[in-house]
Amino acid sequence: MTDLTGKVALITGAARGQGEAEARLFVAQGARVVLTDVLEAEGSAVAESLGDAARFVRHDVSSAEDWASAVRTAVEEFGGLHALVNNAAIYTAKPLTETSAEELERILRVNVIGSFLGIQAVVGPMAQGGGSIVNISSQAGLQGLQGHAAYGASKWALRGLTKTAALELGPAGIRVNSVHPGPILTPMIGHLGLGAGPGSFPTLPLGRVGLPDEVGSLVAFLASDQAAFITGAELAIDGGLSAGPFLPPGMQP
Repeated sequence: MTDLTGKVALITGAARGQGEAEARLFVAQGARVVLTDVLEAEGSAVAESLGDAARFVRHDVSSAEDWASAVRTAVEEFGGLHALVNNAAIYTAKPLTETSAEELERILRVNVIGSFLGIQAVVGPMAQGGGSIVNISSQAGLQGLQGHAAYGASKWALRGLTKTAALELGPAGIRVNSVHPGPILTPMIGHLGLGAGPGSFPTLPLGRVGLPDEVGSLVAFLASDQAAFITGAELAIDGGLSAGPFLPPGMQP
């Protein structure tokens, strides 16, 4: 198990799905966590269930003022900040020609500007002793995905932001990496009606949908001292989706 004892983390979009799984895993591995989200009731309930090791802050990631409040909570309540997980995101699936400029701007404001503001907000407290920033991008940020013009653009942008931040913040001891999940069983893709377990996603090499805890384990590793020499990396956790075209058994030539 990854050891996060003594770490203080801020995890956005932590009221449910991957963010909730990450928050629970971080606490289980010894960290104290500030959970943030715009979903107040759900986020407060998650934090309450985690006890004294967690605090909830209502947080619109597109607001610099909200970022200042969330970071201040981490420092004042837990004495510092060692990890940031930019997990909050919104998702749309629409063809390019049917996507309005307003829809593109909305998704960029949350998925890119939100993470940009977060990185800026944590540099101060992290620069005192180093830290780890994990940006949750997507498999759609590694390759083109039909019907995902706005979402894909935001996740490619986050991938590029990660690279630049890793270069600029490395001298301060701050590591920055991106994680690229494929289909993960969360409310974000609930409209697809996916189940879990073997055979739940037969067009993937691993044949199933991913689980939030699996993403959480990778994120926890990147936040830990065990990943102390990893920065500027992009790690796919997508069941092999980005490896290339895949033909399920029985369809192969």
